[in-house]
Amino acid sequence: MAEEQVLNTHNASILLSAANKSHYPQDDLPEVALAGRSNVGKSSFINTLLGRKNLARTSGKPGKTQLLNFFNIDDKLRFVDVPGYGYAKVSKKERAKWGKMIEEYLVTRDNLRVVVSLIDLRHEPSVDDVQMYEFLKYYEIPVIVVATKADKIPRGKWNKHESAIKKKLQFDANDAFVIFSSVTRDGLDEAWDTILEYL
Repeated sequence: MAEEQVLNTHNASILLSAANKSHYPQDDLPEVALAGRSNVGKSSFINTLLGRKNLARTSGKPGKTQLLNFFNIDDKLRFVDVPGYGYAKVSKKERAKWGKMIEEYLVTRDNLRVVVSLIDLRHEPSVDDVQMYEFLKYYEIPVIVVATKADKIPRGKWNKHESAIKKKLQFDANDAFVIFSSVTRDGLDEAWDTILEYL
């Protein structure tokens, strides 16, 4: 696997959780942010990429991540887990606070190389998914769209679902689109290869 030549992905740990700029790590390590709806499988994606069972905590209760969680990977790279959006049980005030925190990070962080935008392959992108994609395009932040939970759909229907997602997002053909499953590990190498291109 290509990434193992450059990165020991097993040498990964949660570094810190940040609510604002003053808490961000102060160095120039490249960062990859992960954004998506609360139950899109973000923690599973991180754990699968890092070959770990529960480095990023998966929880039955969506909306658990309320801060920016920075993961150190082999002292060469960081994943930044962004609070899940679109979760109903969080007050409007809380959501607005998260929104500002996410926006501040995405727009002002020089370390940020690319955002992995996770979308559930089974469903049309939500309003929040579309807004996130439009936001990233507006600020010219590189984005990789990863469609999760592919194991829940017969392989023969993947293309149909991919087309529906791309259409709803008004997907830019220059962006990468990866179909992924943390259960079957489909798309694992492709996800890594695509991320590493931005570093």
